Amino acid sequence: MKKNNVKIASKSFNNVIKEFSMSILSIVVALFISIFFVMWALDSGFISSAETLFSSIWQGSFGSSRQLIETFVFATPLIFTGLAHAVAFKTGLFNIGVEGQFIIGMLSAALLGLIPGIPKPLHIIIIMAGGTLGGALWAAIPGYLKAKLGTNEVVNTIMMNFIAMSLSNYFTMGPFHKPSSASTYPIQESAMLTRFLGETNRLNSGTYIGGIIVIILVYILLWKTTIGYEIRAVGINPSAAEYGGIDIKKNIILAMAISGAIAGLGGAIHIAGVQHQNMQLFGFPNYGMDGISVALVAKSNPIGVIFSAILFGALNLSSGTLMLFGIPKTISYIIQGIVILFIAAGYIFKLIGEKRKKEATVNE
Repeated sequence: MKKNNVKIASKSFNNVIKEFSMSILSIVVALFISIFFVMWALDSGFISSAETLFSSIWQGSFGSSRQLIETFVFATPLIFTGLAHAVAFKTGLFNIGVEGQFIIGMLSAALLGLIPGIPKPLHIIIIMAGGTLGGALWAAIPGYLKAKLGTNEVVNTIMMNFIAMSLSNYFTMGPFHKPSSASTYPIQESAMLTRFLGETNRLNSGTYIGGIIVIILVYILLWKTTIGYEIRAVGINPSAAEYGGIDIKKNIILAMAISGAIAGLGGAIHIAGVQHQNMQLFGFPNYGMDGISVALVAKSNPIGVIFSAILFGALNLSSGTLMLFGIPKTISYIIQGIVILFIAAGYIFKLIGEKRKKEATVNE
């Protein structure tokens, strides 16, 4: 019995290593290639450029307690958006609208947070529930159109992003506009999440909500519930799932709503814990777009999302430090781009391999 348990554990560990090997390799290759860009920018040798690049990234993200705290602050929204994309990917959906759902979550929290006279615990629950519900409803619309009318969720969610940004700006610069600013009034103190290290440090309880509670809940949902089983079955093979009695349309709408709910909760926590008011948007905040990268690197694994979000949070934060060393901050975006390029290539090769296997089976 013990030998069987050891074999199962060993097999599971090997599967995990195999699953994430491409992500780890992509990160290593991306860092290696980025050294050549630094060599070109600084006109220096390979070793010197590598030392400068890696030391600047380290100092900008983990070099001090303050930088470490900010890395977790940067990573927290990416945990939520990465999880949101992971749920959609598991269903075979591409929810580009996570960006808009995050914005709706921020807007909902900013408006609900203005209500005075509510006890702190209840107020925080209200704004989190509002952000979650707002994100879920915003995502359910393209999910319904996909399930009932067969429309492409990518096109619909992209359009919903722009509507969300315009709607946010309308309320921010309209009925709830704070004079002489490009924002709403600050939320009530009762709606603010606790900051553990004082007001000057932005690390708050939202990091623990995203980093522990939500990730555990998503893991349980996907791998320990009937709903999660049906969602994954639809993503793996819709035809087989339908043949097995699974309602494809229902699960598409449900998966989109769950994805949007996670993104909306992330937006609400960002307002309650970090921003404390909704700002006018001149462009997308890009938390949803970066979440795509986070989910891809994590292979849509909820646990992997934590480490992936920290990686991208560190790269985003350290982009400012790079300039102090004479390195263009775009290097951090080049690293992210190369990582995604290699991971996308891995998916393409996998699809080609599966297609060839099917063709070989048919020919036989």
